[in-house]
Amino acid sequence: MISPDIIWESPTKAVLSGDGPNQLPGPWRMMLLGDGSPTRHLRLLTGNEVRVRLIAMESEKNLFKRMPKEVEELIPPLLRRQVWLDCGSTTLAWAESWWNQKEAEHHLRNRNQPIWHSLTKGRSELFREVDGLALVNGDWLSEGFGCKGPFWSRHYRFFRQEKELTVIREVFSPALEQWLGPVSRKKPEVIYE
Repeated sequence: MISPDIIWESPTKAVLSGDGPNQLPGPWRMMLLGDGSPTRHLRLLTGNEVRVRLIAMESEKNLFKRMPKEVEELIPPLLRRQVWLDCGSTTLAWAESWWNQKEAEHHLRNRNQPIWHSLTKGRSELFREVDGLALVNGDWLSEGFGCKGPFWSRHYRFFRQEKELTVIREVFSPALEQWLGPVSRKKPEVIYE
């Protein structure tokens, strides 16, 4: 499956400083720009365990324009993993991640487990840096979420001992409005205050 089309992307500097488009209400800012675990947030919001449906986990030989630029900092050979995240009967997110192949083999032994669970076994210290915020689209996303896009997306990196471990992109379903409140999914005209 290909990565989504980017319709609009926030400047990296604004994302790193924690700024976001004026149209993002507080709960959505926390979900998209916060450095917490999205799978944990989904669990807390819905009261349901997060179920991972693996789409693909395979070698990534062709680096392409739709991937976050931070992927270029990973040491090849690379592996790309794509999943749907469900809570109860509702699909709330789609995610893809890029890994050095050896790191993936070490950390992703249970392919149907959220990455956060895999990385925090043994209580190892991790640092998450949110690098990107975007509106994205894709026919397969519309089909998976059961509604038309565009959809809010973010990407971030995990670091361990100052070394980049993985780059993860997440796309969130508008179904989250049930818990986070309504959010505009139109390309921002006035981005920041």
